Amino acid sequence: MKFKYTAFSLLLLLFIVACKNKSTNAIDTGNEMIEIQKRDVLNDRLEADELIHEDDTEQWSYDGETGPSHWAEFLIDSDCGGMAQSPINIISRDVKSDNTLSALQFQYSKKTKIRDITNNGRSIQFNFELGNTVIYNGETYHLLKFYFHEASEHTINGIRFPIETDFLHQNDKGKILIIGVLSEEGKVNTPLKTLESHLPIEKNITIPLDIPFDVTSLLPDDRAYYSYKGSFTTPPCSEGVQWIVFKNQTAISNDQLNHLQSSMPLNNYRNVQPLNGRVAHTSH
Repeated sequence: MKFKYTAFSLLLLLFIVACKNKSTNAIDTGNEMIEIQKRDVLNDRLEADELIHEDDTEQWSYDGETGPSHWAEFLIDSDCGGMAQSPINIISRDVKSDNTLSALQFQYSKKTKIRDITNNGRSIQFNFELGNTVIYNGETYHLLKFYFHEASEHTINGIRFPIETDFLHQNDKGKILIIGVLSEEGKVNTPLKTLESHLPIEKNITIPLDIPFDVTSLLPDDRAYYSYKGSFTTPPCSEGVQWIVFKNQTAISNDQLNHLQSSMPLNNYRNVQPLNGRVAHTSH
């Protein structure tokens, strides 16, 4: 009799464990589906914004009569002539210290994968799966992609740096946060070297990668920053973008600069725009 009770108890225990595992798997699958749906919604929102002026993409460039100084003239439905445009020249003596700005909380995972790399004819762009987030002023933003400008678009005290890497984030409400990392010529940027093996890439070509990459390795160690409200720096120059520009620079070698330049238009940057009363703030 004792043996029967023991056997029954063992069977009951196995049944409970099996049910629990099944429930857990269902929850995991459900969470995965939610993340996929969230990623698709975020990407759809961003792509919709980028495609609003799809017919204009072949009209503008970075030089001559279709260059940045003329965008507002012929892209009449864009915001390129707006009052809160980017990039800007950040003058340290004019920046306001803001004690309410907390340190950025990066939650970048080494396991999150680069989905693909694209040469869109204007820059080299690495597109990510969901999985990397940053918290700014209590709001969570998802990293969608990063891309390059050579030379930098933002300047600090009038100094233009050899390259700027912009990390584009979006939150669940559709708000955009872009983090700009400025680089100065120096030693080899080892993390960036990992990505260089996929360059050069021809214009209008997308190559699937599906490789994990630690984005944190591209950020400066000291992450004090400037913040201001601005816009996208390419047409349609939509405003309402929250910009973060790190005070400190990362290093990049001359060979790496030349390698990136081989896949991008020469001087693919927009000149700094008027502040029009705006003030940049600093985290400390």
